[in-house]
Amino acid sequence: MIALLQRVREAHVEVGGALVGRIGQGLLMLVCAEPTDTEAQAAKLVDKVLKLRIFADERGRMNRSLQDVGGGLLVVSQFTLAADTRGGNRPSFSAAAPPARGEALYEAVLRLARERHPVVEAGRFGADMQVHLINDGPVTIPLQLR
Repeated sequence: MIALLQRVREAHVEVGGALVGRIGQGLLMLVCAEPTDTEAQAAKLVDKVLKLRIFADERGRMNRSLQDVGGGLLVVSQFTLAADTRGGNRPSFSAAAPPARGEALYEAVLRLARERHPVVEAGRFGADMQVHLINDGPVTIPLQLR
């Protein structure tokens, strides 16, 4: 699985002008499933995201996790994270899981996150979404679990 984390002061996602998810301080997690990914990998990803120490402690050092600060998690599916741009000028997305598999793994990520963390919001799989955020830092962390 591939994820891109952005530490945010706030973030929200809209579909067709309607708000579908909103958080205050926390993490925006863009996530992409690859064809061979499993629910076990989704669980590892969620655990890593919740425990990753990228929030400031009392000395201003990145030493606290999302769970430590009680922040929100906004999970948005984004198959374009699997883009292969090595050849030509048009990216290939063949490294992304097929839509049905991608949606199942996205839903698994959401379920697992909600089981482990109290504030989890989501985008809508396969929708044309507008994601709004105020990046805090900025702090942007790529994750890839294989």
